[in-house]
Amino acid sequence: MAEHEDLVPAVVERAAKVVGPLKECSSSHEVERALGRVMGNTLEAMGLPREPRNWAPLGEGYRLDVLNADCDMAVVQAGLARHRQGRLCLYGPPGTGKTAFGRHVTEVLDQPLMVRRASDIISPWVGMTERNLARMFRQAQEEEAVLLLDEADSFLRDRQDARQSWEVTEVNEILAQMECYEGIFIASTNLMDSLDAAALRRFDLKIRFDFLRPEQARILFMDMAERLGLDVPKAIEARLAQLDCLTPGDFANVERQTKLRSIASAHELLERLAAECEVKAEGKKRGIGFSSV
Repeated sequence: MAEHEDLVPAVVERAAKVVGPLKECSSSHEVERALGRVMGNTLEAMGLPREPRNWAPLGEGYRLDVLNADCDMAVVQAGLARHRQGRLCLYGPPGTGKTAFGRHVTEVLDQPLMVRRASDIISPWVGMTERNLARMFRQAQEEEAVLLLDEADSFLRDRQDARQSWEVTEVNEILAQMECYEGIFIASTNLMDSLDAAALRRFDLKIRFDFLRPEQARILFMDMAERLGLDVPKAIEARLAQLDCLTPGDFANVERQTKLRSIASAHELLERLAAECEVKAEGKKRGIGFSSV
């Protein structure tokens, strides 16, 4: 719990008071568990995630040159580092590196990262979602954190399509907060077409992330094959180029699979990547797999 990004001294102090009487009749382990439960319950009641998010480090293998974005992300990163301010909308298919770029920026800039998703903010109570949005921006500002809002389309949908008044007030609230925010705000979405026009104008840059180009897929494939100690025949490279909806996320998924199912050859690695393509909705719609030549 000590690593929880939303854990503030007031929550810890309150929890300590609640479990204080247990010290006289319980073991230290039981007291520690009770303390964790009380802090978790308090955070949950505040509309915040109960458990800390344990991000795996990106590591030295993270590369901007394998992001298929419609602008130079190294230049964008340099601008963020120089000004420590900016509002970015990153959009495109899942797994293309939008969230990972936000995490990478925080590591380069040596700033804390605050990640929020719809489930962290949306409340069934009238006015609470707007309050949670305001709290999100205020906390990020106070902590000088890079604010990453995943599933941003949940709050930035076109108001012309709204059926309930609260759908409009939520958009109004986040637009007002964006206007005043002085730090780095990164919103990611897979549903760019549904965003409100006024919201789009608030972003300094709107950057599309797309499926890997063949040369980028080859770089990631060769890097993974080297880590796994696999030889790569030329024929494999030619077949790899036929997979046209690969993403960095696919490579990450396959690498995680090796903890449960080892990969013995470059051919097997290729088949695992092909399977990732096949299960994606984009792949089904576009007939992705090994295309005929």
